[in-house]
Amino acid sequence: MTGRDSRHILLIVAGLALASVAAAIIFWRHTTTQAAQTAGRTAVPVTVAQATSRDVPIYSGALGTVQALNTIAIRAQVNGQLVSIDFRQGQEVRRGDVLAKIDPAPLRAALDQAIAKKSQDEAQLISAQKDLARFKALALKSFETQQNVDLQQAKVDTAKASIDADQAGIEAAKTQLDYATITAPIDGVVGFRQLDIGNIIHTTDASPLTVLTQIKPCTAIFTLPQSELGPVREAMLRGDVLVFAYDQDDKKQLAAGKLLLINNQIDQTTSTIQLKAEFPNEDERLWPGEFVRIRVLIATRKNAVTIPALALQRGPDGYYVWVVKPDETAEQRLIEAQTVSDDIVVASKGLNAGETVVVEGQSRLDVGARVAVRSRQTPVAQQPDDS
Repeated sequence: MTGRDSRHILLIVAGLALASVAAAIIFWRHTTTQAAQTAGRTAVPVTVAQATSRDVPIYSGALGTVQALNTIAIRAQVNGQLVSIDFRQGQEVRRGDVLAKIDPAPLRAALDQAIAKKSQDEAQLISAQKDLARFKALALKSFETQQNVDLQQAKVDTAKASIDADQAGIEAAKTQLDYATITAPIDGVVGFRQLDIGNIIHTTDASPLTVLTQIKPCTAIFTLPQSELGPVREAMLRGDVLVFAYDQDDKKQLAAGKLLLINNQIDQTTSTIQLKAEFPNEDERLWPGEFVRIRVLIATRKNAVTIPALALQRGPDGYYVWVVKPDETAEQRLIEAQTVSDDIVVASKGLNAGETVVVEGQSRLDVGARVAVRSRQTPVAQQPDDS
């Protein structure tokens, strides 16, 4: 074998060795890449919930103030000394219940005087009528002038007018005597007592004896943005609009009532409109002056697709959710959504009932990533039927 042949053999062997090394490197890199990809596809633990179809009430919310249906300052209509107070502070009273009494003696004396005055004028009328009859008889025989007959007729008419005035005086005196007994003009709850027994009460006193408030039923005043005026009016055209009062934390329902009226003008400074709702308040859970959260039932969306609010995400292209496909991979889905409460979102487009959405663990997801359902969130319970 010549030297040239030996060199050729060595070159061939070296080439084969290099090819083997290159093949080994390529195989190692491919294996490493596959391992990395496998590691990158490790299932991401998530919490999921199912989109459900149901009827969803749509509310408008506002902060409101409870007001008594009627508030009456109980004042004296006659002057006098308080001889009794017949209510307890904070007591619930009915219309016609006696609240207090003023010494009636001076008023009864005035009534007796008015009655006596009428009796006196009636006696004078009888005498004047007898004289008139005699004057007329004499005038027929030409023993009396017509002028004297006319004068006597005037005396009779004056006596009759006096009796009418006396009767009016008696009625006034009776009314004044009735005012000595102060009664409740409406059903309600009395407040603090401002005077004690024995004090002189006047019709011109700055402070009333007490304040009576009617809280069954009661009302609530609240404001809504001008933009919600249209939906509220449309709801009123369909019938009674239900209104619900919640505590300040907006968690516990206190009362249910109906919308009473919309104010007749919009506040141009704040672009808001005032509304008033009425509540039966039989259990007295609403109290005048109390701040409450108001929810006005505008409409009910039938068969709406709902998801938990935690599932809704916002991106540069709008709202989206992570949907778990049947092969347990994640898909980013753009949807059209409306938040109706702290817990519920209505998906009006882009999602179907029965699909599974991720509610926790979205930050670790990527398109096509495998997911491992760590737990399944119970669908948000439907709110009680408010109809």
